Order: sequence, then structure tokens, then C-alpha cells
Amino acid sequence: MENARADIFLHTPYDTPFLLSRFCFVTIHLMESFDTNSDAATTQTANCQTFTIEGIEALKPGTCARIPLHNGDELAIYNVNGEYYATDNSCPHRGASLSDGTICGHIVECSLHGWQFDVRTGECLTVSERIRTYKVSKEGDELRIEID
Repeated sequence: MENARADIFLHTPYDTPFLLSRFCFVTIHLMESFDTNSDAATTQTANCQTFTIEGIEALKPGTCARIPLHNGDELAIYNVNGEYYATDNSCPHRGASLSDGTICGHIVECSLHGWQFDVRTGECLTVSERIRTYKVSKEGDELRIEID
């Protein structure tokens, strides 16, 4: 069982996304729809994989981390006031990494075109699109993420 360290993928205070995450704003963009059809430890049970991520204490409130998966996909892990959430890391509009976006409360805004998503539900607040969300549980300084 391999483990990924979240602090390897974190944005630091010297990165622009970290600095921008301190400010909340609403962006209005002309949107177009785009049809889009790891290094973490995994356990697989009946169509469900569980990833364990160690070192999650490095993920400070209001920040996010990019976690690469074995299949080439990525997850975005968010710390919202001590509550952890996981989503796909790819915006359905043009595939930009959501972990590079701005976080304001439970909302992440894609840095490419400003699409906004609720990290709890995956609902897009900008257009009628959605991102996948995953069940997250915290045990000590580890996060367990279930992907079905």
C-alpha cells in the first residue's frame, strides 16, 4: 500500500493560487458548454477503491491539493474550515485543474474561465454542468477517499 503526501502537491504562500484564495469574489463570464465524455494508496472492494493520503495536516484551511492517481487522473482535495472534500481535478469546460483555481468557502472557481463549483455536491453554479465528488473521511493525519 503506497501513500501520497499532500504537502508535495500543495500551493504554498508564495504561489499565486494560495494568495488569491484569501479573497472571495464573483466573476461573470460568457460561458460556453463543452461536452466531455495515482500515487495514493489504494484498497479495492466490490467496485470501490479507497485511497489513503498521509500528511494531510499540511493542507491548511482555505487551500487545496492535487493528488495524482495511478490511472493518470487527478483528484482535488480541499480543506474548508477543517472539513475535507474531494472532487475530480478537471473542469468539464476545458479540462483546467480545479486545484489551480480560487477557493472561497465551499466554492472553487476554475482559473481558466471562471466556472464555479460547490465542492460538497459537485454542482456548477455557472452553467448546468457537474463534477464528481468523493466520500472523504479523516482518521488522525490521514484522509481516506472512496472512489466508486
